[in-house]
Amino acid sequence: MACGSGHSSIALAQAYPRARVHGLDLDERSVCDARANAREAGVADRVTFEVRDAADPELAGRYDLVCVFDALHDMARPVEVLRSCRALLAPGGSVLLMEPNVGERFTAPASETERFQYAVSLLHCLPVGMADQPSAATGTVMRPATVRAYASRAGFARVRVLPVRHTFHRLYQLL
Repeated sequence: MACGSGHSSIALAQAYPRARVHGLDLDERSVCDARANAREAGVADRVTFEVRDAADPELAGRYDLVCVFDALHDMARPVEVLRSCRALLAPGGSVLLMEPNVGERFTAPASETERFQYAVSLLHCLPVGMADQPSAATGTVMRPATVRAYASRAGFARVRVLPVRHTFHRLYQLL
């Protein structure tokens, strides 16, 4: 969900040739771009995109894996989004969440990466997330405890931080 221009969906299809990937986004222009990008990448036969709300009850239980890449922190109501993700899952499925990599807690002085994340948050992500009210006003610096709290409130029983080393992002599996 929140597939944007489709690059992550296309990358998944390229990495996993037997996978079928379905991207959802509420922004019609982004979905048009995603469709064009999938055609250009030669994966349009396995990657589809729709302007559709992931909370649509017709989609419930249809997916083994739901991915939200670098987007939850931008959303006004992240708990509702995660609830929708959970509803999309087939039995045994999980959510893969990629969010900016920030420390477990604030420490001064912050690392260069975290200072960059704060700047991005103030100049872009936080205003985007607050444009729709009411808003959790999360912003880019969404610490792991916040991810766990949002996931718990959305009904997930467990959150695993996946052992992937990346300077700017952290991966979570929500079960």
